[in-house]
Amino acid sequence: MSNHSAPFVPHPETATLEGKNKFLAFWFFLGGETVLFACLFGTYLGLTRDLSGVEPGPDQLFELPTIFAATMALLISSLTSVLAIIQMRKNNMAKMQFWFWVTILLGWVFVGLEVNEFYTYVTVEDFTYSSNAFASSFYTLLGFHGGHVFFGTLWILTLILQTLKKGINTTTAPKLYIASLYWHFVDVVWVFIFTVVYLMGKVG
Repeated sequence: MSNHSAPFVPHPETATLEGKNKFLAFWFFLGGETVLFACLFGTYLGLTRDLSGVEPGPDQLFELPTIFAATMALLISSLTSVLAIIQMRKNNMAKMQFWFWVTILLGWVFVGLEVNEFYTYVTVEDFTYSSNAFASSFYTLLGFHGGHVFFGTLWILTLILQTLKKGINTTTAPKLYIASLYWHFVDVVWVFIFTVVYLMGKVG
């Protein structure tokens, strides 16, 4: 039954035991995700310890202006998701949806830039998944992260559609808040990717 007309309560994301249990389950899920990305980072670092003689190498391949633009899109989207949660706690559904839509659009900008980056590497640089160990570990790590970003945008989009029917209540608020936390997680992973893969790849 819809709770659209139910009285609004402060911090609806943690107002019920069900909501709190969702948080607990989310932290377990996040633990698994952290292990997954730790393995991918470890594999990348292990396979790229010595890139002498590898062409194209990271210093030849990476173009920091494009990567910086993708980074800014993702980091700003983290801020807009915070603004959406602030509006959710004020029970302002129109503004909450607006900021979540901005979050989704910025996520799609990031994914578009990453797809264009991969396309350029393959078509211009002939840097394919099977070129060498550096290539396979690079595409695997970046591909997994890009897939997580795209999944996050679909997740938030689904929740926006759900709030159109059910509004902001103790059922939808925990889902929105958890999706926002997930979005912050993929942003944090990207900061590590930007540092470990791109910056270290450029400066050695």
